[in-house]
Amino acid sequence: MPSRVEKLRDQDTAELAARQNELAEQVFRLRFQLSTGQAEAVTKLRSARKDLARVKTLLRERELRKQ
Repeated sequence: MPSRVEKLRDQDTAELAARQNELAEQVFRLRFQLSTGQAEAVTKLRSARKDLARVKTLLRERELRKQ
């Protein structure tokens, strides 16, 4: 698990913002698949939501460090 965070920490803020947009779109698509009854979307959705939370946390940390 720490390796995921470390990989994200190495990215700059613009890359993290782009990644946030990608993950938000992915979560939307996976929620749509889940509503249509595709069972495999559950684990992918959980993973995507956690990754999105990690990215948002790092962006917020950087925002607070600037102040």
